[in-house]
Amino acid sequence: MTGADETRTGSCRCGAVEITVAQAPFMTAACHCTGCQKMTSSAFSLTAMFMAQALSVTKGETVRGGLRQPPLDHRFCPECMTWMFTRIDGQPFVNVRPTMFDEPAWSRPYMETMTAEKLDWAQTGAQRSFSGFPGPDDFPDLMAAFAERG
Repeated sequence: MTGADETRTGSCRCGAVEITVAQAPFMTAACHCTGCQKMTSSAFSLTAMFMAQALSVTKGETVRGGLRQPPLDHRFCPECMTWMFTRIDGQPFVNVRPTMFDEPAWSRPYMETMTAEKLDWAQTGAQRSFSGFPGPDDFPDLMAAFAERG
């Protein structure tokens, strides 16, 4: 996904909920926190970060899942319970599970977060790694490097 005006569509596993994003992501990531491990039943979760206004639910409605408390608003399909995206209170972006998109091959994680909780055998191929979450001051350089890689 390269251009700022690109549109991607996707759906949950059963197809009851469909989403569209109307721009390219500004970052892709893998999160190794134990919460993501439990929610995915895997070693990490994948994320494509978009400005919140770029995401639309175009079919169906989502329900809140996960811990169901601030600051995280995890959104799921009410039928198949696929974890589709997460909003974080006070943040202008949304974290979309990139495997929801019809063509997710572009979603290789550029960075990995929460590696302090990483399972020792888990490998992502990410170019940047953080033991926790990167700070706000880290994002301008991360976003510029992500954009440069194409």
